[in-house]
Formats: sequence, C-alpha cells, structure tokens
Amino acid sequence: MKLFKNQKLTLYNSFSKKKEIFTPIHEGFIGMYVCGPTVYSNVHLGNCRTFLSFDLVFRYLKHLGYKVRYVRNITDAGHLENDADSGEDRIAKKARIEKIEPMEVAQNYTIDFHQTMEKFNALPPSIEPTATGHIIEQIGIIQEILKNGFAYEKNGSVYFDVLKFNETHHYGKLSGRNLEDMIANSRELEGQSDKKNPQDFALWKKAEPQHIMRWPSPWSDGFPGWHLECTAMSTKYLGEHFDIHGGGMDLKFPHHECEIAQSEAFCNQNPVNYWMHANMLTLNGQKMAKSTGNNILPNEIFTGDNTILSKPFSPTVTKFFMYQAHYRSILDFSSDALEATEKGYNRMMEAFKNLNSLSTGKESTMDIAAWKQSCYDAMNDDFNSPILIAQLFEAAKFINSVKDGKASITPSDLEVLKTAIHSFVFDVLGLQEESISNTNSTKLSDTITLLIRLRKEARENKDFATSDKIRDELAAIGIHLKDGKDGTTFSL
Repeated sequence: MKLFKNQKLTLYNSFSKKKEIFTPIHEGFIGMYVCGPTVYSNVHLGNCRTFLSFDLVFRYLKHLGYKVRYVRNITDAGHLENDADSGEDRIAKKARIEKIEPMEVAQNYTIDFHQTMEKFNALPPSIEPTATGHIIEQIGIIQEILKNGFAYEKNGSVYFDVLKFNETHHYGKLSGRNLEDMIANSRELEGQSDKKNPQDFALWKKAEPQHIMRWPSPWSDGFPGWHLECTAMSTKYLGEHFDIHGGGMDLKFPHHECEIAQSEAFCNQNPVNYWMHANMLTLNGQKMAKSTGNNILPNEIFTGDNTILSKPFSPTVTKFFMYQAHYRSILDFSSDALEATEKGYNRMMEAFKNLNSLSTGKESTMDIAAWKQSCYDAMNDDFNSPILIAQLFEAAKFINSVKDGKASITPSDLEVLKTAIHSFVFDVLGLQEESISNTNSTKLSDTITLLIRLRKEARENKDFATSDKIRDELAAIGIHLKDGKDGTTFSL
C-alpha cells in the first residue's frame, strides 16, 4: 500500500492563505510546476534556497508513493531588467558586456546552475523546458487571448488588458491586491508608451533594432513577455489544470498573478489548486539578491573564498542549515549559524553511524513507532523540516543512550529505526554522509583557527616575525589568510 493512503498531508496554500488538506486532481499522481532560474549569472544562495525547498517537497511526495511530474523551467529569453516591460533583456545585456552570443550566456549559466544543484544533491526535475524552446506555444496562447478579447496589439507589441479582464475576473486575488488601489497608486503613462493602462503587461514585445534575441510572429519580429513562458510550459506539460505551482515569495506579484490572469483568459479556468511560495534568505539582515550585490555564491561558501564566512562549509552542511528553518520563514545567513549547524550535523551523523553496532535487548525504552510517526507528522504539516530535524536529533540522543547502556531497544525496533532514519535523512532531506576528507576538513579548519589565534597573539606581542611566518607558511601550502575589520578568515 502506498504511504500517501495512510498519511494526511496538509500544505499552506498561498491562494487561500491557509493550510489545506492536500488532495491531488488524480489519485496517486501529482503535477508540479516551479519557476526556475533566469540564466544570466551564477545562481546565488537565495535562489538555491527556493529550489532546495521544492526539492524537499518533490522528494517527500515521491517518498509517499506519488508519481510526480515535476516541471521546472529555464528562462533564457524575455526577462527584461527590473522585471518590467522595458529595458534590456538580461541575457542579451550580459552577452553584450562579455562580447559573446546570448545563447552562450544561457548555456554557461545553465551548466553552472545544474552543477550547483548537483553539489546540493538536489534531484533533477522530470522536465526542464526553456523559454526559447516554446516560442510557438507562446504565440498560440497570445492568439487565443486576443481572440477572447483580453489583449490588444499596438505597433507590433501585444499587451494583456488588465482592466478588461478585471470586468469579469479578479486580477490580484493571489497577492490579495485590489485593482482600484493599484490604479490609484500608479503613475500616468508616458506619452510614448503603447500601453492603454499602467497595469497592462506585455505578451509580445516588438524588438528594437539593437535587440539581438528576436523571433518572427504575426505582429512583429520580437520576443515573448516574461510571464507568458510559464503559462505556455505548465499548460503543455501539466495541462490547463494541475496540482501545485511553486516559486520564490518575490514572484507572487506580478509574475504569478499574471500567470493566473493569462490562464483564465486563455482557457477560462484557474490553472492551479495549490500555490506554494518559499521565503527569502537574507544576508546582513537584507534580502539576498544579484541586483544589489548583497549575495554569496554557493561555490564561495564551499571553497571559503569570501569575506563573510570564517571558513569553508560543505554543500551538505549549507543545505542542512537551510532546512533548519521552515521554507515559508525568512532565514538570515551568518558564519556563526553555519558553524553551529556543522557541529550539530556532525554530532547527529556520528550517532547514526553507531546504529549497526548497537546491542539489542528485550524491550525498547523509546516508542519507536510513535517516533517514526512524529517524523511523518512533521512533514505532513506543510513540509516542516525544522520539526523533522528536531525528531532526528531526538533519535540521535536515544542511540547514544543505548550505546552507553542507559537505554535499550529490541531487534525489531532497531530495524524500524534504521529504515526510518535512512528514509528521512537520505531520501527525504537528501543529505549526504560527509566523506572522511570532509571530516578531516573540519579538523583542518579547527587547526587553522588555532594558528590564526596564535598569530593574533604574536601580533599583539609585536612578534611580527612569528606572525609573518605563520601567514607565509600557510600560504605556501595553499591556505590564504585574509585580515579584515572583523578579524582574520581563510580560504583554501
């Protein structure tokens, strides 16, 4: 029997703004679409948190026995600067700066994205379509929306008519916005704009002469609007009505709001039953974003080549850190938090390594069946990874007690415990056992920290010969110290 028949899953639906019991459209099958990256630069950690949040969802649904079609797109065209309908295409701009073809930019950063997600041990989606691979589908949807009277063409561009749509539908129902308020707070359109109203958004944009990325259409040589690609790809691979749509919290408005409007104008039905949004990762208390420069790249964490962290941290520890907060909670990134996470993770995994050598007894002093269900209860409650991790630490504590002879477990319960721990640690959370080299890396980091402290004492005592010797000899073996206002850090 499939596990989902015995486990009642609830999730927070951003559309209804409450937790709901999850019921798929077709029993045993789930269609899930998640907005993927715009591939014009290296994926930063804030992006990774969103994709790892939905990797957790994907893994747990599969663990429950659902057959999941997980679609996550690659945006390789149409995403203009500032998420607006004007300005330069992000990928084309990068291509102009680097003096290469736009598709070289897209290819380079798509590869970087895939390599980064592999390091985090994230499962690949079932389908990973691209915007440029679905131009025909996007043109077809625009033609239908025009035919249904919810769009207009002007000077070779096509715009979605939000006011017309709102006469018979509700634009703003996902984000909880009122169109009248949006109109009151919007600026008047400039004279050169082709839009009827400021709230209207582009379905197709006529390409200016300097715009490199362009395709022929019934209206002009141009390119599709950013919002349209997700409607086209989710409809093609999941149908006009599917189970889950996910993305970052920042996409709720206008991107996802526009998706709903497009789908309803195209096929006259709300496309998604459950909307899920992962919250942001902050750095120094501010949103982590490429545009502001307030971000850190995953590889900078793994190598220690940054000015923020005291030492390198592995992908698994970084991932474990992110899962210690609920996906809908804001999480602030810091060196202290990662150090505490690393110690906790190593302590937990050391306990689990003792499972195969535990002595068994005639009774169990811990209710293993109840503990196992508590792990499911955590994940069934809107994928609550922090509570699941707390239960895993409880198991680690119990294992250590059995090892020390302060608790006991029966042979049958031990097998249940082993299976459950393997399922939740490796299958659901997707964590990896740190290799010996990673364990040694932790010891190396502690050793270097000791040398940094000795060097600091030497400098305070004006023993600059010893201070310089520590720095230079570490550099000679590839360990570089960096002195800053907040102290000394190192990179390998």
